[in-house]
Amino acid sequence: MDAITQQAVDLLRRMISLTSFSGEESHRCDMLQEYLAAGGAVVKRVGNNLIASAPSFDHGLPLLMLNSHIDTVKPVKGYTFDPFDPGSDSGVVRGLGSNDAGASVATMTETFLMFLRDKLQGNGPRCNLMLLLSAEEENSGAGGISLALQEAPRADMAIVGEPTGMRAAVAERGLLVLDGVAHGVGGHAARDEGVNALYIALEDIARLRDFRFSKTSPLMGSVRLTVTQIEAGTQHNVVPDTCRFVVDIRPTDMYTNSEIAGLLQKEVKSALVPRNLKNRSSATPMGHPLLDAIEKTGVESYVSPTTSDWMRLDIPAIKMGPGDSARSHAPDEYVLVRELSDGIIGYTNFINSL
Repeated sequence: MDAITQQAVDLLRRMISLTSFSGEESHRCDMLQEYLAAGGAVVKRVGNNLIASAPSFDHGLPLLMLNSHIDTVKPVKGYTFDPFDPGSDSGVVRGLGSNDAGASVATMTETFLMFLRDKLQGNGPRCNLMLLLSAEEENSGAGGISLALQEAPRADMAIVGEPTGMRAAVAERGLLVLDGVAHGVGGHAARDEGVNALYIALEDIARLRDFRFSKTSPLMGSVRLTVTQIEAGTQHNVVPDTCRFVVDIRPTDMYTNSEIAGLLQKEVKSALVPRNLKNRSSATPMGHPLLDAIEKTGVESYVSPTTSDWMRLDIPAIKMGPGDSARSHAPDEYVLVRELSDGIIGYTNFINSL
């Protein structure tokens, strides 16, 4: 296991040294494609997504997909070192994307290749394994996992790799962003003319703040709603005829995004326009073998407040990976080598328990 952990460390450092912003993953994808092929996997490339599998499938066994994303956000201000220099410290791997989600990519890749070697030797888990390394997760791009799934064998279940501290997320909230627009009538502020769109927006924002959804999820709780941006006016003496604001909503499994948008539109005068209705909430079905495996391995389960490529899947899944979500998208991002080792051991035990 020490040798496999070191392979994950080396792979992660190579990944960090290759920029891989969303939509610009080609160099990292090239490297990973060669790495997986050299490890004996059959690799199919779809855009900048990689689908890796064993040379043969046992059609009598289910297919488990391991998925994580190879893209990163751009580095924020505040880094005290080069975000593309992983360093050489024996206990830590630092750099952009090391935690989110490079740690999951590296440990899933090494776990997959380890089981592939076992399969080629006549051993291996009692399921087929597929590794799908996806692009454009951070910007929900059209060239990401949705594109890859069109070319991939249909899996029966999935583990989505994100920094969860190897806890198993059995549900995650969705994401719905509404662009609100209040319309008024412009006028001169000194003569008290017009209809102030800013006041209309403020009244609507107050209604949204006080709105309560009637259905509460036993697993996720209540839908969360926050107004996060507002913009109006051109200069101090002009009554604004337009005011724009943004509403961030974290749905639960009790409502579709369309239902939420419709309910809120009835409460306000402003027009509420969804940016995307596809970022739904997700939950592992009750009684599924993935939940049995969580219990058998003693892994802690929880509900995740953040989204991932899980919302693109229409199969049962959990979300689990090494690292800490609090480090994601933050300056001086890092992951501990110990966490990488725990990730490989955790994935191995979990897959064996299935």
